[in-house]
Amino acid sequence: MRTKRSDITAGATLPEKAGYYLLYGLLKTVGLLPVWFLYYPLAGTLYLLLYYLFRYRVKVTRANLHEAFPEKERKELRRLERRFYRHLADIFVDTIDLTSITRRQLRRRMVIENEETHRRAVAGKDWIAGMSHYGSWEYFIAYALGDGEGEETIGVYRTLHNRTMDMLYRSIRSRMGMKPVSMSVVLRHVVRDRRQGIRMGLGLIADQAPPWFHRDYWYDFLGRPTSFFDGMEHMALRFGMPVYFVHIDKISRAHYSARFELIYDGREEVAPHEITKRYVARLEEMIRRRPELWLWSHRRWKHKPSQEELERQREAECLR
Repeated sequence: MRTKRSDITAGATLPEKAGYYLLYGLLKTVGLLPVWFLYYPLAGTLYLLLYYLFRYRVKVTRANLHEAFPEKERKELRRLERRFYRHLADIFVDTIDLTSITRRQLRRRMVIENEETHRRAVAGKDWIAGMSHYGSWEYFIAYALGDGEGEETIGVYRTLHNRTMDMLYRSIRSRMGMKPVSMSVVLRHVVRDRRQGIRMGLGLIADQAPPWFHRDYWYDFLGRPTSFFDGMEHMALRFGMPVYFVHIDKISRAHYSARFELIYDGREEVAPHEITKRYVARLEEMIRRRPELWLWSHRRWKHKPSQEELERQREAECLR
């Protein structure tokens, strides 16, 4: 069931609603332009603006790439940096495109290689898709798999501080039937759905930097100790949900492929943090294969552990 526009704008002020409708209408108008125009003149212009004029988070991107790939020479890192910004421009256009694209067009642009096999595997089950800011996550988020009777696809998101932008993204992501649910209320939503007998696929983007109260464990990721949200693991263990890592690749501009890989079956006895470790390992492998497709411009490593924290973690693992 599609999220109603009135639900998206509920509680918003009149200026916030006006800003949302104006921005959505503008993007939808642009999205109706021919695909060749969107992904060549428009995306090309966005790349020049982002990288050369506004220098959008170039310092953050450059530092992240240098730290993740210390073995690469400066010239190679600059080439990778430019490829990333070209892809980032495509992501902005993908988002615009989602305001007007049809379901049939979306399913030609985002092809899930093992969709039928996956549907059979999760039939009658609640399950989790471990996603990341890689490839076109906006296309994948909009791709509602649970669209049958008594099923729903839930996209867990962090509420944006700007209310107008928050409404815009929720509206775009829910056009094809995906239900956006804030991470602050997702547990309550899952419990309610299970009581009502609604089967769900839960999409979680787990590669964001968590707040301080979630940073109780540090994972080895791209050569650095890194904290991850642990909500995916807690939900899987609490409700016996299988977890699938979502592999994404870019075939060409505006065309992607995706594949589900089972990393936890919902029944296996696992050590603490093991499910997240499996997610992190697949994510790093995917990033190293085509690094330009990951979102290097976010401040992923703004939090760092102290040496004492790392030593305590190693000691605790040795005692298990």
